[in-house]
Amino acid sequence: MPFDESKAMLQESDYARAEKCFNEYSEEFLVPDKIPANVIGMGIGVRYKHGEPTGEPAMVALVEQKLGKEFLSKEDLVPSKFGDIPTDVVEVGPVYAGAARRSMERSVVSNNGGNYQMTPTYYEEEFQGRVQAPDFFPSQSQEFTPETLRNRVRPAKGGYSVGHYQITAGTLGTCAYDIQPGGVGVPNKYYILSNNHVLANSNNARLGDPILQPGPFDGGTVARDTIARLTRFVPIQFAPAVPLPNQNNLVDAAIAEGQFHDLDREIYWIGKMRGWKPISTIRPGLLLQKTGRTTNYTTGRVTAVRATIDVNFGSGRVARFKDQIVTTNMSAGGDSGSLVSTLDNVAVGLLFAGSSSATILNYIQHVRNLLRVEVAEQMIL
Repeated sequence: MPFDESKAMLQESDYARAEKCFNEYSEEFLVPDKIPANVIGMGIGVRYKHGEPTGEPAMVALVEQKLGKEFLSKEDLVPSKFGDIPTDVVEVGPVYAGAARRSMERSVVSNNGGNYQMTPTYYEEEFQGRVQAPDFFPSQSQEFTPETLRNRVRPAKGGYSVGHYQITAGTLGTCAYDIQPGGVGVPNKYYILSNNHVLANSNNARLGDPILQPGPFDGGTVARDTIARLTRFVPIQFAPAVPLPNQNNLVDAAIAEGQFHDLDREIYWIGKMRGWKPISTIRPGLLLQKTGRTTNYTTGRVTAVRATIDVNFGSGRVARFKDQIVTTNMSAGGDSGSLVSTLDNVAVGLLFAGSSSATILNYIQHVRNLLRVEVAEQMIL
């Protein structure tokens, strides 16, 4: 049976009902001491039956592993509905945020007379808990070999390898500039846009730190490959330092200032963004594309919106992100920071986390507002 695109989308009236239901029940459902075992998030989506969309709205319960009722206690069963909206349990696996994995021999960057070298210390400290677990956003155990996007390039385009000098490597999402009052004028500064965990080392960086293109894991060095300096990032609140219910993470995002002639706003294979899409217009079923350092060009479909989801950052740190987009799997380790757009080049979100079966995006509107940068000149509904 061919996939019915129309039933993967929601009618506006159904979406409005589902959004009202989500706002009423999601916070109570996701309280850590009461949340059913295995559940890591919840969003608004379309109910599927036998792998096919029905067109009906659903409260999507995101679980690490989907189990039969006979294996669950009564307390761990997801309710069949919230209010008048049925639930749909979707297996997403363990969700991780991070950059490309490196070996124990190539872990942290340390200064050795201006020539930065790798040592094992940082790997053990920062990636503890990820070594035995599946690789960050595992992709069906697929191995990816070095490609062009891991090379040095000037001017640098979206999709290429980039990273803070003390991480492995992530993806340059796009190049951006300060929002101009009234939308006109000459930008004062130009930036690389990517994730906090790619450019700001998950809060562990200082403003002005060097950003390398390609990232350290791909051979980038401070002396030769510094393309920008860390300028702004949105701090991430982590548990256990901040209890999950008290966290208000919306984005994993940062910018680094570079020289205009070193930066190119085009995204490799995709081209230039012609606009950005506001939160209110993004719906389940929307088709998306991205170019990233590891998996190159991929496409996917939105499966849940306005989602709250708990993301593992390693070393026992978990961050709860609210108001997120969940898609089918379209990424692997090292794709962090990719800009995700519609198939006709309207920016939708910033890729920051995922698993073997799902990818998680920040809404680009939140990224734009919190970092005060422009990725495209017009809002497109």
